[in-house]
Amino acid sequence: MDSQPSCVVVTGFGPFRQHLVNSSWEAVKELSKLGLNSDVEVELRILQLPVDYREVKQRVTRIWEGLQPQLSVHIGLDASAKAIVLEQCAKNRGYRDADIWGFRPARGECLPDGPEVIASEVSMKAVSKRVAVEGVEVTFSRDAGRYVCDYTYYLSLHHGNGCAVLIHVPPLSRWLPASLLGKALQVIIQAMLEELRKPNLEAWFAENSTAAIPAQGNQLGDCFREN
Repeated sequence: MDSQPSCVVVTGFGPFRQHLVNSSWEAVKELSKLGLNSDVEVELRILQLPVDYREVKQRVTRIWEGLQPQLSVHIGLDASAKAIVLEQCAKNRGYRDADIWGFRPARGECLPDGPEVIASEVSMKAVSKRVAVEGVEVTFSRDAGRYVCDYTYYLSLHHGNGCAVLIHVPPLSRWLPASLLGKALQVIIQAMLEELRKPNLEAWFAENSTAAIPAQGNQLGDCFREN
């Protein structure tokens, strides 16, 4: 049996609009100091992405073709958020807001003829319920906002067959410093890696047991369900 990839890529975004310090990248830098602290040997790779549709498209492709990570974790800033938000799915169309160069994707879409929605293999609802981070709430969402974060997520889910996640973080503040966000990311990514391993464990038990294992809910359908 082939060994599982042992790399996790975590990206944050650079400055945009009035956000000269992007909390997503500050959080990723803090995470790199802490490491993943995983019980399985996993290498952490970090990368800053510009808020640039065309450059993101190239870099996401290179991540999946070159590094082939076990999981690609994209961190983005949501200026209006008060909690850390785990995004379940990404949308193909509706990208009308310009990036830092004033560029908008043709027809406002990621991939011509791509599916309207792609869902992550990770259940964000399950992760949000199991993690506890002192000082900040962790919740989940099914609408990632139709900007460069969502665009990045869609492309990463497409190239990675669902083995990608998007986490939106609030702006930095006195009550929410980068150090706390970095620790929160460590805890959340640990839980996500455990969620990803669940189907493998279930398949093993199915092969080695006569007992049936209940199927998980349809995550693509979850994207259209009301909170």
